[in-house]
Amino acid sequence: MTQKLDTLQAALERVLGDRIVSLVRRLGEITITVKAAEYAEIAKTLRDHPHLAFQQLIDLCGMDYSGYKDGVYEGPRYAAVSHLLSIDHNWRLRLRAFAVDDEFPVLASMTPIWNSANWFEREAFDMYGIVFDGHDDLRRILTDYGFIGHPMRKDFPVSGHVEMRYDAEQKRVIYQPVTIEPRENTPRIIREDNYGSLH
Repeated sequence: MTQKLDTLQAALERVLGDRIVSLVRRLGEITITVKAAEYAEIAKTLRDHPHLAFQQLIDLCGMDYSGYKDGVYEGPRYAAVSHLLSIDHNWRLRLRAFAVDDEFPVLASMTPIWNSANWFEREAFDMYGIVFDGHDDLRRILTDYGFIGHPMRKDFPVSGHVEMRYDAEQKRVIYQPVTIEPRENTPRIIREDNYGSLH
């Protein structure tokens, strides 16, 4: 495994050079981070260069790095992380790009390069609010059309002021004020006298 990773790392460094912002080799995997401005161009190179030949995008997910490693992380907040597979060389790679603007995170769409990115990017848009520039059909995929916010953001409220339900009379989903009283979820523990003593 180490020799295969050595070969992959050498190929990445030779082909991409200083366009790699960081290369991390951990737990038998390589993760490269690239600039948002070069994300699409590098992805195309990863697919088309014969020494790399990453023909398949297996997965793409959004990430919110706020509060990362106990809140000491400093840097851009949102990233897209892709898992790539080269069938020719039988190796895998994790590709990461951070969106420059935390208020309105935008990255290039991978759908022109790997069409399997389509639904993954829609999910990352829905859950994290990352906009993928060039995506043909970027809309919500898991939440309701009128849903406000992005549930996987680390600052998303855990409880809200409205709840939604399907109304059979109106034949649609409606929003109404929350009817459940907020409660504390800490279990009450009652111990017998002398619990845990040796006597």
